[in-house]
Amino acid sequence: MTQHGSLIGSSPGSLYVGPLACYVDAFAARLRESGYAAHTVSIKLRLVSGFSRWLERRKLLVSDLDDKVVARYLACRQKRLDRTRRGDPETLRALMRLLREIATVPAVLPSVDESEAAHVVRDFGQYLTRERGLSQLTLLDTLPIVRRFLDGRFRGQPVLLADLRAPDVTKYVLRNAHTKSPGCAKKMVGALRSFFRFLRLRGDITIDLAGAVPSVAEWRSSTVPKYIGAAEVERVLSSCDRNTPVGQRDYAILLLLARLGLRSGEVTALTLDDIDWEAGELTVRGKRGRRDRMPIPRDVGKAIATYLRRGRPPQSLRRVFVRIRAPRGGLGASAVGCVVRRALARAGLHPPHRGAHLLRHSLATQMLRKGASLTEIGEVLRHRLPDTTAIYAKVDFTALRDLALPWPGGEP
Repeated sequence: MTQHGSLIGSSPGSLYVGPLACYVDAFAARLRESGYAAHTVSIKLRLVSGFSRWLERRKLLVSDLDDKVVARYLACRQKRLDRTRRGDPETLRALMRLLREIATVPAVLPSVDESEAAHVVRDFGQYLTRERGLSQLTLLDTLPIVRRFLDGRFRGQPVLLADLRAPDVTKYVLRNAHTKSPGCAKKMVGALRSFFRFLRLRGDITIDLAGAVPSVAEWRSSTVPKYIGAAEVERVLSSCDRNTPVGQRDYAILLLLARLGLRSGEVTALTLDDIDWEAGELTVRGKRGRRDRMPIPRDVGKAIATYLRRGRPPQSLRRVFVRIRAPRGGLGASAVGCVVRRALARAGLHPPHRGAHLLRHSLATQMLRKGASLTEIGEVLRHRLPDTTAIYAKVDFTALRDLALPWPGGEP
């Protein structure tokens, strides 16, 4: 009996039927590499076997496969069984990815927008990448804003950039800013200013439309940065069960946030090559391609080493932090936020803001109260501008109280 037959508990031939028969072994190997348990592999292979028989009955070949055929099969399966397992669509998507990798199924070519507006936006994106050095994440925030402006201004008509005038810009911002939060509105006006500078630099416009973009009032100093106290941070760290792989990973992540003030994206970007154990230093990949070397505190280094030795599943991926459960792969920035929220809940803490930045703010606040200067805090948090760090001055209530003038008529 073959390995797969023993997995499923049926005859070997039951798997190897239909046009997908010769791909069962490769797909099973892919599933095991992704960390799926034997029982889960058997369930997924049974789905593939049923799909292969369905294709055979309809006289469809592997070369006929596309996403529409997969959707038809899932609809038929749901109708026949009156249910669909939650993981069935992803299983067949994984199968299709494998078939495309080995060139059995034609690759799905993304539709390319050849409109005038799309060409302008793509040129702007290339400029931001090559000349400004902006990341792809920043482009994902910026380019849709510009595209919406062009679509709203020209409405399917030819994109005549030279026809743009200051009232077009002002009206668009005023019409859309009130529907957004102050932060999102500032992103909008920042993107538009950058776009109009690009158009003027390239010679598409001759007037300074960047100056016509209204400013958005966002009082950055009107609120105190959200943070939790030192004792609460320790409760969050202690909430991790360090006897489990997930707990070991999450504890190391939380320490990087709480002791070094890393951003969530910086945590997920860490690779095994970024850790210099002999020097006791860590290379942090920050914004705009910036790289900084930071010392590794003893408890952080011990937590990372414990996770790498005991908790991290073996795989070829060089990322430090990976998924413990299948499918294996690196963690995204949103997953780091989930780690923080789960730890806060376990610790019985419910602050209004529960993202990864909460621990970064808490670190800055603790440093300030222990006597660190704003310059020192800015160096630890790797701020490019002093104004970014200045907001933390407001959390030193003791110093502010000494500076406050007595109320006229009040007690001296």
